[in-house]
Amino acid sequence: MAHIIIGADLVPTKQNLKEFEKGKSIDLIGDEIAKIIRDSDFSCFNLETPLINGNEECIDKWGPCIGAPASTVYGIKALNIDFLTLANNHIMDYGAEGLQSTIEALKTAGIQYSGVGSNLDEARKVFYTFVNGIKIGIYCCAEHEFSIASEHKSGVNPFDPMNSLDDVKSSKEEEKADFLIVLYHGGKEHYRYPSPKLQKICHKLIEKGADLVVCQHSHCVGCKEEYKGGTIVYGQGNFIFECGETDECWKSAVLIDINIMDNSHKIDYIPIIRNGNGIRLAKNKDADDIIDSFNVRSNEILNPQFVHENYQEYVEQQRSTYLGAFLGHKTFFFRGLNRITNGFLVRRKIKSLYRKKERLCLRNFIECEAHREMILTLLRER
Repeated sequence: MAHIIIGADLVPTKQNLKEFEKGKSIDLIGDEIAKIIRDSDFSCFNLETPLINGNEECIDKWGPCIGAPASTVYGIKALNIDFLTLANNHIMDYGAEGLQSTIEALKTAGIQYSGVGSNLDEARKVFYTFVNGIKIGIYCCAEHEFSIASEHKSGVNPFDPMNSLDDVKSSKEEEKADFLIVLYHGGKEHYRYPSPKLQKICHKLIEKGADLVVCQHSHCVGCKEEYKGGTIVYGQGNFIFECGETDECWKSAVLIDINIMDNSHKIDYIPIIRNGNGIRLAKNKDADDIIDSFNVRSNEILNPQFVHENYQEYVEQQRSTYLGAFLGHKTFFFRGLNRITNGFLVRRKIKSLYRKKERLCLRNFIECEAHREMILTLLRER
């Protein structure tokens, strides 16, 4: 039997740097969670920050740049973590240098990783390991934001149906992985349900051979779905990510507890709650509330109509955020100028319509699958 623990976002921050740098990160998670990880045969988490030396520069992007000192790797090692997915929207926040310093730190600490590379071919490689004689495959990918690798550029493995579905199928059929995990970094932040498109993508990943698909990135506990013999988890919340965020959904999470036998497997969910600048095992009413709500949402998404209607309602709530981003600055002035000149001056001065940060925002909204789906849903409304 192979016993695997999957946790979500791990980010050393200002609030807990001392514990990470001194290798005392166990203090942040408590004895009970520490024992759960230690007693597993294999544990994997999402490292959602580059480990930097301090001389790297933040890339141009929309959204915050996250970085942690490379010395915090001692605390990551102390958590008894075996594997980290680096396929996320922050690992390239400090460019190729930041990625390289991260890889060097992890190699020095003896922590395995996947989901990134010096080019696309390297980034899309499936990670394999044997756990008590059982071959485990882990495929790491992320939605398109500012971290994606290309043919000649380092970065993250993107989810691309032209490649990713073939990679998953090959892992199961050609490489003969006994149990295949897909760690998919995507979905809408702070939304506890799958969008219709995300659900369709995850269904297809299961159909191609994945036994478990875990959607990280949402920063909240979502729901699960059993589909054609596989399991999909749409959001498990953060592991350690203390950033002062007060949103209720940041206060709880689940660890995914997998026991794999020769011809079967069993998946359980372990509730955890935020505790100061760390986390603790959820108990009593806290634990019941997390799991009960998780199960209620999981039953709700069995109805395809609910998935569509609930997402439509959520999109409507985000209307001003998304459509407002396309207005740029000095909107009234440019609308008038456009009418007077029949569009000539605006076409000539199109770059002045949007400041650099605004253009980066629009690029993010269009490139990233989750943001683009929101925009298209708004534009398609009757």
